[in-house]
Amino acid sequence: MGKGLPFFFRKNSRRRLKKAGGLQSPPSAPPPPPLRSPELIDANHNNNNNNNNSLVVGASTGPGKGKKKAGGAARLWMRFDRLGNSELVECDKSAIIKRVSIPARDLRILGPVFSHSSNILAREKAMVVNLEFIRAIVTAEEVLILDPLCQEVLPFVDQLRQQLPHKTAVNIHRVSQNADTHASTGGQWLPLPEAAEGLQCELPFEFQVLEIALEVVCTYLDSNVADLERDAYPVLDELAMNVSTKNLEHVRSLKSNLTRLLARVQKVRDEIEHLLDDNEDMADLYLTRKWIQNQQSEALVGSGASNSITLAAPHLPRLGSNRSASMVTGSVLDDDDDVEDLEMLLEAYFMQLDGTRNKILSVREYIDDTEDYVNIQLDNQRNELIQLQLILTIASFAIAVDTLIAGMFGMNIPCQLYQIHGIFGYFVGSSSTGCLFLFLLVLGYARWKKLLGS
Repeated sequence: MGKGLPFFFRKNSRRRLKKAGGLQSPPSAPPPPPLRSPELIDANHNNNNNNNNSLVVGASTGPGKGKKKAGGAARLWMRFDRLGNSELVECDKSAIIKRVSIPARDLRILGPVFSHSSNILAREKAMVVNLEFIRAIVTAEEVLILDPLCQEVLPFVDQLRQQLPHKTAVNIHRVSQNADTHASTGGQWLPLPEAAEGLQCELPFEFQVLEIALEVVCTYLDSNVADLERDAYPVLDELAMNVSTKNLEHVRSLKSNLTRLLARVQKVRDEIEHLLDDNEDMADLYLTRKWIQNQQSEALVGSGASNSITLAAPHLPRLGSNRSASMVTGSVLDDDDDVEDLEMLLEAYFMQLDGTRNKILSVREYIDDTEDYVNIQLDNQRNELIQLQLILTIASFAIAVDTLIAGMFGMNIPCQLYQIHGIFGYFVGSSSTGCLFLFLLVLGYARWKKLLGS
């Protein structure tokens, strides 16, 4: 008992230490994988000519690698800040949840199961965007894009690099400085619209990202519709001229592609329409506004605490923090229900998607018209076949009568007509003439009854 641990415990511990011998840190408490590696940033920043974009890759060796293999949930993200600086990060779900403060179910929405759905969700500090191939998490200060190296997502990344303004952060910094200045003036608060004047000249950061995402998605859907129209009309015209198995197969695949594309456009359109119908959801998407209110509330709390210590004279009444908060943020709170900017933005792309949907519906109507025309052609051919069959049936009836007469006289029945010389020719001619007259009589009756076309 005093010689140490039992044999089996010592063997397992040696095996565990041997397996973890390549790690630099103890395996009992490995640190979480870093969200950012300064060494890799500097190395790539020196090799890249673009000073605004830097490539950051999560650690692939050491303790982070072991944890990534154990969790198996690390995915590639690209981060854009207000200044347009970008970096690639590789992190798991827990790091993303801690960074943007969203529930775990929102990450499942961005997963592969709901990849074909369209959602724009408002959270306390973030906005979850899942539009077609664009899956991103937008905050008031940055945007995280999932799987940025996909072929469909690259145009969205390029648009973010080109269109993100470089002065938004300066305006936000000016607003924060004004809020701190107001807090230090001993109750001499200025109207907040003067402080936020720099933000009113352009859309907030989150709406700029949302606008770029909607623009890329709408452009992608429009290009698909244009390709569909370019391929659809020649195929449909060819089917109208020649109904064949090959042309019918082309139209079938075309119609299935049209149905899928219409469903995709309808999903994005319905999501935008849902937001336009609910002002509260649109107000929750104003992340910059809520961020400014939080900054002012923190500055107000700090100034209130300092005033409670310095202003200790009994003849000076001290304002409560709630009243001061209402005085400071009153102008912003009055604008909480103002969703005009977002409403105009969503209405523009809603109209564009509605136009795209109308184009698809026009192609579908053309397909339906072509199918009706083809069905009319087939019905006409079927009627012609029925008429031909009726004519052949009448002719068969007349020939059957003539055959009946010939069969009756071919049964060796005693008859005086056999004794007449040369009667065969007259008899055959008269019977054939009678059968032809019978055929014309039945055919005229069918035309009189309009069973045959003229």
